[in-house]
Amino acid sequence: MVREATVERQTKETKIDVALRLEGRSRVDVSTGIGMLDHMIEQLGRHGGLDLKVHAQGDLHVDAHHTVEDIGLALGKALNDALGDRAGIARMADRTVPLDESLVHAALDLSGRPYTAIDLRFSAGMAGELPTPLVPHFFESFAQEGRFALHLRQLAGDNDHHIMEAAFKATARALRDAVLIVDPAGVVPSTKGTLTA
Repeated sequence: MVREATVERQTKETKIDVALRLEGRSRVDVSTGIGMLDHMIEQLGRHGGLDLKVHAQGDLHVDAHHTVEDIGLALGKALNDALGDRAGIARMADRTVPLDESLVHAALDLSGRPYTAIDLRFSAGMAGELPTPLVPHFFESFAQEGRFALHLRQLAGDNDHHIMEAAFKATARALRDAVLIVDPAGVVPSTKGTLTA
């Protein structure tokens, strides 16, 4: 069983193409026009065990906001589409990831209900070409369209790059665990009987 999806999102502000395969080999092809964002999305694919293509053209002459937001939305939609009815999945998972002095915990629930609680503390306004306030917004957009709950908590760290990368890696590792098919009978892991309504 291969779970995959493609999403094309086009507005006056951005053009985003995403292809995602959950049963992947960590093959990542990313080009967003924002080098640090490319690096972070690569962490999602590599550590999430995903095949992931993200190509984006955005109004970076304005700023990075629309591009970062719309990539998060498109990635989330691709994840939601690839998950289908979510039958048989592990659903919930968490991971704590260190990167040198930084330590970030991610917990997620592929519940069908979007929610985010994010506590990441950056010391500077920019990391490369990526405004650090847009990092939480990326995760909010990803969870919104992916229809999952995500808690991200920084436990230690003072290097913005390390904090950011640990957050993406922790989310990727938790996602890798949560999407696993653990019930071959395909029972939906919910007392409601559905994770899509």
